[in-house]
Formats: sequence, structure tokens, C-alpha cells
Amino acid sequence: MAKKVPVKVEGRELTLSNLDKVLYPDYRFTKAEVIDYYSRIAPVLLPHIEGRPLTVKRFPDGVTGQSFFEKNAPEHTPDWVKRVNLPVPGSTKNRETINFAVVEDLPTLVYYANLAALELHVPQWRVDDDGEALPPDLLVFDLDPGPPATIVECCEVALMLREVLKAEGLSARPKTSGRKGMQLYADWDCREEPSAYAKRLAQVLAKEHPQHVVSIMTKKARPGKVFIDWSQNNPAKTTVAAYSLRASEQPTVSTPLTWKEVEDCERPEDLVFTAPDVLARVEKRGDLFGRA
Repeated sequence: MAKKVPVKVEGRELTLSNLDKVLYPDYRFTKAEVIDYYSRIAPVLLPHIEGRPLTVKRFPDGVTGQSFFEKNAPEHTPDWVKRVNLPVPGSTKNRETINFAVVEDLPTLVYYANLAALELHVPQWRVDDDGEALPPDLLVFDLDPGPPATIVECCEVALMLREVLKAEGLSARPKTSGRKGMQLYADWDCREEPSAYAKRLAQVLAKEHPQHVVSIMTKKARPGKVFIDWSQNNPAKTTVAAYSLRASEQPTVSTPLTWKEVEDCERPEDLVFTAPDVLARVEKRGDLFGRA
């Protein structure tokens, strides 16, 4: 029988379970350590996801087991967890609306960590106090390397993209994806539809650097190049949140970077950060992903 542990987090009563279950077998990283990581990283993580409808990727049997994306807040979600009911046109499950959770406090974050929701994904827009969707406030470019290209090549493209955005009056912030690629974010002023804008910039770079950059999704066009995925700006899409764990062999994290780290990257290993690494980074440097 699963061992359950009652706890109180900021006045909220929670029941944690299976704390000794190993979720990252190669690293012997347990659910207790996942909950500990999210609890300790919360001060810098929460500001980046507050107000944003949450999609999680859950791994109840660890990263080597079955996983599933979950948008709808589970039926057993505590009533104190903030939820917003939003339309989801084109839902693959033929639902007109979904009850999304919005993670804005430590108890909600711990609740989801206890569900083995290792990955947190959010859109580039927030909701207002009435639960209505606001215009997008972020622009994102997802840089995905086609093997044998790696994050080293992503860094080269990120530097090109930084200059393009700078010329447009936008200041870019880099982070690793926590897997093989990286993302660039910029605060967005709604000067036009963000996906169309991002696509146009990606196409410009692909035209100027055809040996290094591709802006189309066709898999066969990607080997050895970096795909600038502009489509994450679609309001229906989400991107992994800054400081979210990823379901890799190690408990890697989508980690905010300095531009010097991007400039100096010579090997993929240079930009691999695990949960303990990121906690140490934040203690030393604070939130590198603060608003530009």
C-alpha cells in the first residue's frame, strides 16, 4: 500500500505519496527530490508561470515509463487551486472548453509535483482576474537542432537572432530547453500577430544562412541545421517553462542563461544543468530570466 504523508504547505493541507519512488532511474532521483526541487525553485519559477494556464506532462512511473500530457485539472484537484475555464477550438478530444489550473503559489506547485508532473508547459499569454485570455505578452523562438547539429549550433543561431531582434527594438533572453535545444524569449508589444512576425524573422535568417538555419517544419530539411520553430507563438501552443524539470535520463532543467554562456558554448555538455545545478545557480546569481 502506498505510503501517504500529510503535510501543511503555506496553510494548505496536502497528502504526499510514494515519496521514495525513483522517477529518474539512472540518477536515482526520487519523487521526494522532485518535490524538494520545485519547492526550493518556486520563488523564481512562479513569476514566470503565474496567470498562465498550465499544461503538465506527467510521469507516474518515472521517465522510463508511460507519460501523458494533461491540460484539464484532475477531478480530485483541491478547491483552493485556481482554475480557469477556457475555449479550446479544435480540441483532439472534441471538448469545447477545458478547466486549466493556474499555478500561482507554492501549495499548487507541490500538489502537481506530487502527481509526478515533471514538466510544466505554459502559453505566451496570461489570463486576467476574471479568467479571460489576455493578448500575448511574450514572443518565443524554439531552436531545435537537427543531428548532427547540437545546442552548440543553436547558440550560434541564437546570437544571430539576438541581433535581428535588437534591430527590431526587442531584447532577447535565452534559456536551454533542458533537452537538446534552447529558446529565446522577448517581451511582446502586440505590434502584430506574433506567429506571423516570428515566422517572418525565421524566414529571413533561413534565407541569409541557408547552411545553418531552416524555418520549415519538414524533418528532411533539418539534418545538420537549426530549425527556428516560430509556431510556439500560436495561442493554442505551449512551451516548457523556465526552471521546469525535463523528462531526460538526468533530472535536467530548462535553464535561463547569460549571453556570455551562449557566446562561450563549445560543447553540448557546457549547457546541461540538473536540478541541483540550477538551485546552486539561482542561489548564486538569482533569476537570470527576469524581465528585460
